[in-house]
Amino acid sequence: MFPKLSTLLANFSVIKQKCVLQLNLDTPLKDLTRWLQSNHWLSPDESLIRIEKPGEGNMNVVLRLQTDRRSLILKQSRPYVNKYQDIPAPLERIEVEYQFYTQIKGANVDHMVPTIMAYAPDQHLLLMEDLGEGRDLTTYYPQRSVPSNDLTDLLEFLRKVHQQKVDQYPDNMELRKLNHQHIFVLPFMDKNGFQLDDIQAGLQEVSLSYKTDQTLKTEISRLGELYLLQGHTLLHGDYYPGSWLHSAGQLSVIDPEFSFLGFPEFDLGVMVAHLMLITGEESWLATCQSGYGLPLQEKLVRQIAGTEIMRRLIGLAQLPLERSLEEKAALLKMARKMIVV
Repeated sequence: MFPKLSTLLANFSVIKQKCVLQLNLDTPLKDLTRWLQSNHWLSPDESLIRIEKPGEGNMNVVLRLQTDRRSLILKQSRPYVNKYQDIPAPLERIEVEYQFYTQIKGANVDHMVPTIMAYAPDQHLLLMEDLGEGRDLTTYYPQRSVPSNDLTDLLEFLRKVHQQKVDQYPDNMELRKLNHQHIFVLPFMDKNGFQLDDIQAGLQEVSLSYKTDQTLKTEISRLGELYLLQGHTLLHGDYYPGSWLHSAGQLSVIDPEFSFLGFPEFDLGVMVAHLMLITGEESWLATCQSGYGLPLQEKLVRQIAGTEIMRRLIGLAQLPLERSLEEKAALLKMARKMIVV
């Protein structure tokens, strides 16, 4: 289905020529310190003490750099998805992340995103503020609840970002095509290579009726075509609990590499989907639309939410859900009703 990693690495020498260091936990401190100082990312008398892994990253290599003065986060994109290294992904996604943070500077959400310290496009490197030891909000899945204050902040962030006027922005089409496959296409193919019974016994059989449902698949295909169109609203592009972070008593939003100019119902629909996955309650649709406070196509929000629920249950991008097979079947049935309206 996807090129093998060996095929990707055959062309990796071009990238190695551009990148002084291929970042990982074993990168020698003295080599990284020398590079950072020579590019003025560290002061000449600032020493790098250790390199740590701040958490599980999906798309990029992410390292925490501890110096004798401060803590920083350094990200580097690779020509593949870091978590699934047999899936190719465009290097330019780090540029999209940098552009997102740059574009929202006037949106009054600086307190909810990390400060960018430096960016080297030819190295595919982004240096940013370390928000500190924290946890992403994927912990909400087993807890089955979402604090109301977090919901208010997340909706306010989305509203302010969507209201930003952006003249020029990367189309991020290569990453969108990859995402399109995993949201709108692969989960609904009969033979897609995903072993759902390895995730939960019986899930493959539960999924079959949706993979052969032509009415459902036609509607999802239409939504996928809409996703690939150029829009006018700045989107985060992956607005779910893995991109929401709690640290030092502060809620932050991170990892906007899937960002693009599209339709606002996409971000909100994805958010609604995950709130439903957390709680099993369909009422989040009305709650989030009311809290968001800007005009939306309610049907489109509902359809995107339903599609996101389904792809998270029967697609490759699985979540830390502790749900019975019966609960997942009920969620899938609810999602279908949301899409085919």
